[in-house]
Amino acid sequence: MHIHPPKIEYFDLDAKSNTDPKGVLRGVDEYRLTEAGLYMFRPVPGHPRLSHFESWLLPAHGLRVTRQSWHPGHECDYDLYLDVVEISSSGSVWKTVDLYLDLVVRTGHSVRVLDTDELLLALQRGLVQPERAQWALETTYNAVAGIAAHGHDAVRWLAAQGTITTWRRR
Repeated sequence: MHIHPPKIEYFDLDAKSNTDPKGVLRGVDEYRLTEAGLYMFRPVPGHPRLSHFESWLLPAHGLRVTRQSWHPGHECDYDLYLDVVEISSSGSVWKTVDLYLDLVVRTGHSVRVLDTDELLLALQRGLVQPERAQWALETTYNAVAGIAAHGHDAVRWLAAQGTITTWRRR
């Protein structure tokens, strides 16, 4: 398996831009800064399946929570995609470092963890330090337990923690 270093992404509120992990600069339609974190809504131009996505960067939870909008006929069978990320900010620029682990939530049905193998391989190859890997695993365990305890509803779990997320699209 090919393993990559942790992916880094930038969110520039003043420039209304998002620089993805490949270095591609994207325009952002909306940023919203709250006590809980940073909300972003942006189109995904040229993507064959996705039309838009909206994300919440939630530093207190170590999560990026994303809801995707699909082109007709390309919908997927999940509601939210959560990335385990380290989040920092300097001035108007926010930064995430993706620590490999992802959660796929089918509201009311299930939560599934993806890419544990990638985290373990990155740890083995020295791309992530043991304390960061442990933090990522503990963050994942906490999210899975909370989401499951709230009827497999990530938004409800976050609200119970005092983190209110509002979404532009349904």
